[in-house]
Amino acid sequence: MKRSATRILTTHTGSLPRSPELQDMLRQREEQRDFDESVFHASVSEAVAATVARQQAAGIDVVNDGEQGRSQYATYVKERLTGFEGERLVRSRPRLDDADFPDFAATQVHMSSRNMPQPACTGPIAWKDWPAVERDIASLRQAAAGQQVEEVFMTAASPGVIANFLPNEYYATEEEYLYALAEVMKDEYNAIARAGLVLQVDCPDLAMTRVSQFSHLSVDEFRKIVELHVEVINYALKDIDPEQMRLHVCWGNTEGPHHHDVPLRDIVQLILQARPLGLSVEGANPRHGHEWKVWGEVRLPEGKVLIPGVLDTTTNFIEHPELIAQRILNYARIVGRENVMAGSDCGFGTSAWGRKVETNIAWAKLAAMVEGARLASGELWD
Repeated sequence: MKRSATRILTTHTGSLPRSPELQDMLRQREEQRDFDESVFHASVSEAVAATVARQQAAGIDVVNDGEQGRSQYATYVKERLTGFEGERLVRSRPRLDDADFPDFAATQVHMSSRNMPQPACTGPIAWKDWPAVERDIASLRQAAAGQQVEEVFMTAASPGVIANFLPNEYYATEEEYLYALAEVMKDEYNAIARAGLVLQVDCPDLAMTRVSQFSHLSVDEFRKIVELHVEVINYALKDIDPEQMRLHVCWGNTEGPHHHDVPLRDIVQLILQARPLGLSVEGANPRHGHEWKVWGEVRLPEGKVLIPGVLDTTTNFIEHPELIAQRILNYARIVGRENVMAGSDCGFGTSAWGRKVETNIAWAKLAAMVEGARLASGELWD
């Protein structure tokens, strides 16, 4: 994890908008229609190169591939692993929000992460397309070569978030399923780290699932789920230096009520038990923008780097750089300027379709973040 003694660095959560052409190819693959694999792989490599270059041009310090070759940030594994060959169905669990606001829920039917047909796990999990991992790593390393950036990261889904989208119908227990996923996914995690990239493990399951998969549980019961998921994550990451990892936690990249979200205060001590030194967490949207105050009550462990979201990824409002600077300063004045990196609440393309933020506006928001980080750095170091 990169630290800076002179300024606030900038990054984002991972997914960035795909071009219409790439979206079409991703949709063809998602719908299991015939398409030219070689053309697809070449198109993804070109998109990754363009995305890395655009991040660098925008002034983003810690960049990635924008998840250009993935239809969705968690379920991409179904193309790479055995056990998910069954029928694809929409298994969307009603959110607690939906019960309170059914008229609003009825308007949210679109091809998003939430409503995309997905298979369940109906067989043993193993690798069937390991070269896909190698292609991702090679494309990103090639695109980043020679770019003037501070660091390069790659995202990978946590066992818990995979289990949320691809439910278990094979293993005897949910815990057995999580550890089976961890046993296989650790190969991907280790490969990313061996390639010299920073590994970001996407773990929305540590917060988001409170209102969906585990909506029937109390907060105390949900904390037990978080404890188990962190245990599984640490098992899968045991061979990687914590300095080379960051972890993303969020409450779901959906524009909605979110009034049943579990407060950060209730889960933060458990999340901090995860091995990665970097922690990316929402901090800009209207439901969680106040939670910077939590860090005045909870000590950030020595060596940890906090990556608060200073951009809301569900709205086309472009945040004013001065607002972004204020958000950064709220965190930096509590946990220390050297322990903060500016980021986004979530991805701008967690699924390739159904995005809330228009492509060019997403890039404008990232540019505003760079300017806001510059303003904050001026106050913190000048």
